Amino acid sequence: MTDLVCGKFQLTESKNFEEFMQALGVGYLTRKLGNKSFPVVTVSKDGDLFHFKNESLVKTTESSFKLNEQFDELTADGRQVKSTMTLLKPNTLKHDMIGTQGGKDSSCVREFFKDKMTCVCQVDDVVTERIYTRKE
Repeated sequence: MTDLVCGKFQLTESKNFEEFMQALGVGYLTRKLGNKSFPVVTVSKDGDLFHFKNESLVKTTESSFKLNEQFDELTADGRQVKSTMTLLKPNTLKHDMIGTQGGKDSSCVREFFKDKMTCVCQVDDVVTERIYTRKE
């Protein structure tokens, strides 16, 4: 599993991301910066602990988690959420985020392949798809 999941990925394609951020309640300026950013996501694993690092124009965020265990997360757009990562398939992680402080719930499904990672996120009935190319 970790052979495909772990690695460094650069955003190369994004569809409907501004609408997704707007549905989440993300402010105008953060949405504009987020749409111009091509973040690098680094996924690593140490024992049963996963580490996600997201580096973008907006901000760099890091989180560590164990599968199926809820953890507190501060998203790149500044939302405080209660997150849970679940393994759907050997190469697929589902990231459920429960909004706190009046924030909305959302989810992302990340599929990892030899050359890329796809990320499909949903809030309400708004869906965004983001494609990241694996970096060497």
